[in-house]
Amino acid sequence: MTIVFKVLVFLLLVNLFSANVVYSQLIPNLGGQRTGTSSLQFLKIGNGARGTAMGEAFIAVVDDISALHYNPAGLTLFKDNGLTFSHTQWFVDSRLENVGAVYHFGGKNAVGLSLTSLATEDMKVTTEFQPEGTGSYFRFSDIAVGLSFARQFTEQFSFGVTVRYVEETLGELKTRTVLGDLATYYRTGLGTTRFAVVISNFGSQVGPSGSVKLIGDRTANDFQKFPPPTLFKIGFAFEPLLTKTNRVTTSIQVNSPNDNAEYLNIGAEYAFKDFLFFRGGYKFNVDAESFSLGAGVYVPVSFAKANLDYSISNYKDLGFAQRLSLNILFPTKQKALQKEALR
Repeated sequence: MTIVFKVLVFLLLVNLFSANVVYSQLIPNLGGQRTGTSSLQFLKIGNGARGTAMGEAFIAVVDDISALHYNPAGLTLFKDNGLTFSHTQWFVDSRLENVGAVYHFGGKNAVGLSLTSLATEDMKVTTEFQPEGTGSYFRFSDIAVGLSFARQFTEQFSFGVTVRYVEETLGELKTRTVLGDLATYYRTGLGTTRFAVVISNFGSQVGPSGSVKLIGDRTANDFQKFPPPTLFKIGFAFEPLLTKTNRVTTSIQVNSPNDNAEYLNIGAEYAFKDFLFFRGGYKFNVDAESFSLGAGVYVPVSFAKANLDYSISNYKDLGFAQRLSLNILFPTKQKALQKEALR
């Protein structure tokens, strides 16, 4: 396919999906009526500066270690073992931290471990009669530990799964559950086009355990349960420009959450000699978010390959969220032997 034809295909897809979004706004917004009906909202926060810079239209791109968060099937798209570190400066003085590791074995298999944590500063305990504080403090925190496995079945098709333990703490209350992700990745064979399907955070309804003291020496220990923020995603990506010096990757993604209306993400990445990267993205039919931008650089070191990435996302009324990520890949023994043989 020529470059012009590829660009036209991408623009056509954007127009078609955008038209569907506009049309959906002409009829009752049934999906929007589900807002606020799921728990564990921190699982919806984007991780990694590269993916968020591309508007999180990333499940069909995922050719690096950030596949741990977006699409575990993408762990088979690279062969080096590695580590990832990501920091998000979130709102109201909260911080989102993410670390992960990936190990490849058997030629076509990969296993990964990830840890995500969201925490706030200590906050005062207040009551109706002590609005300035009782002298006690509490903290809100979330943690998710995921174990991922991916296998490349053919040259075109990969499958991945993640099992995740999630715990949320709010003062004396704790919410615990186990959730899962199912993911696929498929190369069509037409140029560099590929698509992916991911179902993330599926599981049973969950509610907090513990007790809260109320006014009048009363205690509350029975709480309503809500489903996790399950999300069904379909993504498509390809390179309209691909040379030894320049590469442009474009991506489009449709999302169907269980707690809101469907929405559309688009993203693009420009790479110069796979050394310097510029990215941008946009989310359609999302009230709180709009555009995102970012950049990255390849940092050569003697013992590994490292990428340092930065992104900034516009959350309209809330302001901007900034993310910084470091991905480190270590050459496998097989690659090291091949490099030694060439000397």
